[in-house]
Amino acid sequence: MSRFTVKQVAVLGAGVMGAQIAAHLVNCKVPVILFDLPAQEGPKSAIAQQAIANLKKLKPSPLGVAGDADLIRPANYEEHAELLRGCDLIIEAIAERLDWKRDLYAKIAPFVAEGAMLASNTSGLSIGALGEALPEALRPRFCGIHFFNPPRYMPLVELIATPATQPKVLDQLEAFVTTGLGKSVVRAKDTPNFIANRIGIAGMLSTMQEAERFGLSYDVVDDLTGKRLGRASSGTFRTADVVGLDTMAHVIKTMQTALNAQTDPFYGSFATPPVLQALLDLGHLGQKTKAGFYKRVGRETFRFELESKDYIPAGQKADEVYGRMLKKPAAERLKLLRHAEGPQGQFLWAILRNGFHYAAVHLAGIADNARDLDQAMRWGYGMQQGPFELWQEAGWLDVAQMVQEDINAGKTLCSAPLPDWVFNGPVAERGGVHQPEGSWSPTTGQFQPKRQLPVYQRQIFREPVLGEAAPQFQTAGKTVFEDADIRLWTLDDEVLIASIKSKMHAIGPGVTEGLGRAVDLAEASYQGLVVWSGDEPFSVGADLQAVMPAFIAAGVAAIEDVEAEMQRVMLKLRYAQVPTVAAVRGMALGGGCELAVHCARRVAHMESYIGLVEVGVGLVPGAGGLTYIARRAAENAQASTGTDLLPFLSEGFKAAAMATVGTSALESRKIGYLLDSDVVVPHKDELLYVAIAEAKAMANAGYRPPLKRLFPVGGRSVKATILGSLVNMRDGGYISEHDFHIAGLIANVLTGGDVEAGTLVSEEYLMQLERQAFCSLIVHPKTQARILGMLSTGKPLRN
Repeated sequence: MSRFTVKQVAVLGAGVMGAQIAAHLVNCKVPVILFDLPAQEGPKSAIAQQAIANLKKLKPSPLGVAGDADLIRPANYEEHAELLRGCDLIIEAIAERLDWKRDLYAKIAPFVAEGAMLASNTSGLSIGALGEALPEALRPRFCGIHFFNPPRYMPLVELIATPATQPKVLDQLEAFVTTGLGKSVVRAKDTPNFIANRIGIAGMLSTMQEAERFGLSYDVVDDLTGKRLGRASSGTFRTADVVGLDTMAHVIKTMQTALNAQTDPFYGSFATPPVLQALLDLGHLGQKTKAGFYKRVGRETFRFELESKDYIPAGQKADEVYGRMLKKPAAERLKLLRHAEGPQGQFLWAILRNGFHYAAVHLAGIADNARDLDQAMRWGYGMQQGPFELWQEAGWLDVAQMVQEDINAGKTLCSAPLPDWVFNGPVAERGGVHQPEGSWSPTTGQFQPKRQLPVYQRQIFREPVLGEAAPQFQTAGKTVFEDADIRLWTLDDEVLIASIKSKMHAIGPGVTEGLGRAVDLAEASYQGLVVWSGDEPFSVGADLQAVMPAFIAAGVAAIEDVEAEMQRVMLKLRYAQVPTVAAVRGMALGGGCELAVHCARRVAHMESYIGLVEVGVGLVPGAGGLTYIARRAAENAQASTGTDLLPFLSEGFKAAAMATVGTSALESRKIGYLLDSDVVVPHKDELLYVAIAEAKAMANAGYRPPLKRLFPVGGRSVKATILGSLVNMRDGGYISEHDFHIAGLIANVLTGGDVEAGTLVSEEYLMQLERQAFCSLIVHPKTQARILGMLSTGKPLRN
């Protein structure tokens, strides 16, 4: 079997996008060289060096760990062109100028290694036209590779072939981008702005035009077009600020110059909006210049006003009646919006109708099938559903008729009718473009199945579209046990899977009992146990609402019983006779973190956010989290040359006392919640596959749980040192008196209580201290105020 191995990547262009692509490569352990032009003054690679330094300042961070920016090698074309010979993949990401890109290709072509791939990260220029500048021998290994901004967080990568691109090149690149970088790939046709930006920018222009038509402010539009509409929470205008208004203007310019009224009947709606041009003229480019459609001044947010060319207070919200409409089933929702009398409802129907219209007219020209278009909009623009999915869910022919009636009435952006396939043939007969056997391709006149590559065998539950015949994780495999809180099941009769079903996968008594049962079943009949759920988060921790009735009825004794049982099950997972693997994705907070760290191994998605956050509700970790920190400190100290526990304990104490959450799996490892032996998986849909493989590998290697042993604690002297630093923080006003009290209890547990330094203790002993601290706090009025505040507002109360 031939295998495309990527030992090193070069990124050409150290602008915002090129530098962030390099950062994500480093996140995924891919060695990368970042090239740019030689600097006029100072070190020749100063431009790339500055771009690398700037990565550490960007928010949200493009890096899993900020210090990993130093792993990117800066370079310039004048001195380091020879380094390209050692790169298996070269990604060009310079400014969107066809002539500049072609000139660069001519310079680097002699240095591209035989067998290496060259790909352009253009957001919309013709890949075919770019490829014409390359030597004949390199053209089969050239294609487009369009990452979406910010590349660490946005799943979509569009791959675009030229007529000369070898099919195996695209297949190999798709496999690397999927497994190696964690991206979701859509193959686009070589048309202006490809798929997602073609549909997305047309949609943003439509939204801006309809907002002006209906007299709606930017903040109201963003409130309507964000989460309420099943789209990115930033809405429309805030999204434009994040992307960069200059970037948006460039993509619009590509549509204006590469298209015309003959190639796109919507061409008349592609004019640059006056407000966008005004902001560009003022140099207000959005988030990068700290002013765009919005501007932050301290904690206040202001919005731009075109008439005065100044900023006025923002914060207006949409009428709640439309919020209620948007919660209705799709068919009812669209009919209500179409017949709405208020401008906000009419605006919503207009932008949805325009989106349906544009997608249907252009599907054949820009995408192989409707699935590629819908998934491009999901992965590139943060939509919960693509336009065709919503259309199909609401009733295909009913929506088609409503759209066509508006076209006939002259209410739409252009007069182009819906394509014939919308009303006649298989799509109309079967009620939509997505069917069990595949998604509609106007080019072939068939429902086209998903592309099957070996890499997708790693995705047991590959993300589906509405109407597709795909296994659902909630019902797949063979169920061994199931109740309202947990499902225990297996795909292969070799590894048992425990999937938590509670809201936010919170851990209440039912989940705790289910996990204990899972260990028993796994030890009796399986090679291993994987704790995995098919949706985020992994777990937000203890279910406080579930235990409150017992607390009210029986007092603190009931809470102590619940905590003792959670601790018992955590140790049961740690000392199980089969390997236990936590497959972590999203948040693993509080008890979720404790569940993960007590498994024998963790397989974590790159975007896993792990931490002990109980301080936020006025509590301490009570299911073994502090015990884990104390034990790991002792183990790390023993492995070092020193005997002082404090240096190994201080970071863990700080993380627990300040409720520090790792902002990535990589940072969670740095904090100590993941170990070097744990596995970080870039693609969320490969998590279960890797976790099962890990459990089987451990079993096949003759897995045995660790032997129980005593370990030393810091005792009174280390506790006194920690408390001394807390006194300074309290007296300086950095923490409250209650924060000081909670941190003191954490320090007491971590150091073993009132004992001499070096005293040997067991996990059970420290867990008893945890329970005592937890139970003393849950009856404290200030802690109860924090708990009630969190349950009622979802935000931590500081008192």
